[in-house]
Amino acid sequence: MKVLSLVNMKGGVAKTTLAVNLADVLNRREAKRVLLIDIDPQFNATQCIMDGNDYKEYLQKQGNTVLDVFNDAPLNLVSSVNGTTTIPPKKVDELVPVTIRNGFDLLPGALELHRLEMGSGQGKEMRLRNYINYLREKDLYDWVIIDTPPTPSAWMSAALIASDFYLTPVRPEPLSATGIDLLRVVVNGITSNYGLKLSCLGVVLTMAEENTIVYSDAVNFIDTNTYWKGKRIARSLPKRTAIARGQGNQTFILDLDDHDLNVSMSRITSEVISRAGV
Repeated sequence: MKVLSLVNMKGGVAKTTLAVNLADVLNRREAKRVLLIDIDPQFNATQCIMDGNDYKEYLQKQGNTVLDVFNDAPLNLVSSVNGTTTIPPKKVDELVPVTIRNGFDLLPGALELHRLEMGSGQGKEMRLRNYINYLREKDLYDWVIIDTPPTPSAWMSAALIASDFYLTPVRPEPLSATGIDLLRVVVNGITSNYGLKLSCLGVVLTMAEENTIVYSDAVNFIDTNTYWKGKRIARSLPKRTAIARGQGNQTFILDLDDHDLNVSMSRITSEVISRAGV
């Protein structure tokens, strides 16, 4: 089982788009058993897959979310969905994701995640790794994809601690391109602090317009950068307004009538698999 986190400290770079559609293509085109974990407190990946009514019904039935992974003590919550509820801590074998389709599961995100205290020394940042180790022992999935928040946080640390690899989406613009060097410093700090064996699987240029000078400059920056050289995924993800519209209706890239976009997402996925040594 391979565990891959999508990370960038800048929002608006199509990180969630890449995470959701990578999981979809791995399952639909590559016949892999995939779990997508939404660890972003904004739970955007969840909203790309479950509509509001389905998500509300799922919570009313006390379906598991990523909150259950990190919650290690009874947690009192007041929400518009269930009123006042107490969420008891759960063991890893009690955490059941929601099935999207055969071979594709989702552990939904939760807005209440921000209410948990992730203080130093509590060990909560290790709970996601413990859960993923349980999944690995049970041989339940071929891939686990983790969508992380676009800020340095305990949630990002927890995702990287649990991962074998990380993948970085980058929008081809000066601020995004140069910002990945700061990301590298943050990731290296987490790797060093926790003694991780974590590899950068690559950099994916997203929202790309390949016939522009800005795109060429971003390619040149990555390909000549001391650290990032050789890490760029060959195919970029084209800029399409249809992607954002489709996500609002829980539509995947493969469902869009756009051959070039479909091919791009499929080839990005194929290179990710190849780089992971699968």
